[in-house]
Amino acid sequence: MTVTLFSKPSCVQCTATARAFKERGIAHVVRDLSEEVDALELVKGLGYMQAPVVVTDDEHWSGFRPDRINELAERIKEGGDG
Repeated sequence: MTVTLFSKPSCVQCTATARAFKERGIAHVVRDLSEEVDALELVKGLGYMQAPVVVTDDEHWSGFRPDRINELAERIKEGGDG
C-alpha cells in the first residue's frame, strides 16, 4: 500500500501525523506542499485547503486523525502491506 503525507513546514498537525506513522510502523512518503506545486494542485483537486493530507491507495483525509491512522495501521498489519 502506498501512503503519502502531504505536509508543510512548521505544521504541528503534520508533525504529529508523521510521528504517529513512525510509531505505528506505517511506511510513507512525505511531499512538501510549500515546495511542490504539483502536490499542492493534487491536494486542492481533492478538495482540501489545509495540511496535512494523507492519501492511500483507497482513501484520503485531512488533519491529524489518530482514529484514521490507527485504522490504517490495522489494515496494513492485517493485509501484510506496508
